[in-house]
Amino acid sequence: MPFNLPIFLTWLRILAIPLLIAIYYVPENWLSGHGRDFIATMLFCAAAATDWLDGYLARKLNQTSAFGAFLDPVADKLMVAAALIMLVQLGRVDAIIASIIIGREITISALREWMAQIGAHKSVAVSMIGKIKTTAQMLAIPLLLFMNPVAGINVMELGTWLIYIAAVLTLWSMGYYMRMAWPDILEQDRKR
Repeated sequence: MPFNLPIFLTWLRILAIPLLIAIYYVPENWLSGHGRDFIATMLFCAAAATDWLDGYLARKLNQTSAFGAFLDPVADKLMVAAALIMLVQLGRVDAIIASIIIGREITISALREWMAQIGAHKSVAVSMIGKIKTTAQMLAIPLLLFMNPVAGINVMELGTWLIYIAAVLTLWSMGYYMRMAWPDILEQDRKR
């Protein structure tokens, strides 16, 4: 297993997951509700920043690797899933929305793995709709973690709208990826 700075940053993102969850289990007399939300938001934002930074450094330092390419999206999906589950527990996100987003990530990951095995991985390369979905999701989650109004802006309402937009884009992008993969799926069935 290779180890370099980009992979180290990816591992830090994975290690941040139990910290994000643990923050909400700290006794109330140690850390107030607003303090928990603030720390969780900063932790999630820092993890999101390392996602960009590890990819940038891997390319800049010429430290790309197959293991890093595997681990990076796994870390992203684990962090998003943990945050969504925490938000469901806190009553800030509906379980159906979290299920749609997490279910899509599992489905598309499995589809990409299968497509790579049959040599058709380019059929499910990242699309613009997937990038927009990720942006909406990555803006929504910290807003929902923070929850408190900022400069007169209802952060909770804005985060809720963004997570609903992310859920719609999630379904749209899943349909797009499935449509792109469908000819290869039919071809594999014909070979059987």
